[in-house]
Amino acid sequence: MTKSLVTLRVNGETHTVAAEPHHTLLEVLREELGLTGTKHGCELGECGACTVLVDGRQVLSCLTLPQQVGMAEVTTVEGLANGPELHRLQTAFAEEGAAQCGYCTPGMLLSAKALLDAHPHPTREQMAEAISGNLCRCTGYTSIYEAIERASRTTRQSGAGAPVSERSERAARSESASLERVSSPKARD
Repeated sequence: MTKSLVTLRVNGETHTVAAEPHHTLLEVLREELGLTGTKHGCELGECGACTVLVDGRQVLSCLTLPQQVGMAEVTTVEGLANGPELHRLQTAFAEEGAAQCGYCTPGMLLSAKALLDAHPHPTREQMAEAISGNLCRCTGYTSIYEAIERASRTTRQSGAGAPVSERSERAARSESASLERVSSPKARD
């Protein structure tokens, strides 16, 4: 089959890649762009492991063709952090133990980000609805809800994405230890 050129805007950068016309956004992100944070799960749109944001909305990348996205902004888990500074959700997930095996975590993080962008101080019901398309077999969801609540409180206390220098020294140490755990090769792939 003949590959065609596809141009995507991913994590703030424009990429043009040659991809098979039947390849999904998931396949292009992982295989052509090397962004392996987005996970292969069921490939049927039932587990949420492949969730990315397209213009801020949750999209199952296993069911989406890159041509459908056009030049909309695609955000993957790799695009959450600001350089070495973790996104407040990544920090909260690590601190609350919401990232156990880590396989569902990228999709959960992006679903939670879409939620907090729309509802900065969500109720448990809003959280349950927002992550209802993301399956987790490890946590029982309580720690995920607690992580989203923590990230919501962080927004109220210090503003979204407050630099590490503005947070307490203890939080910075905890974040550093969590980053090592969340950034391990096993958790990324």
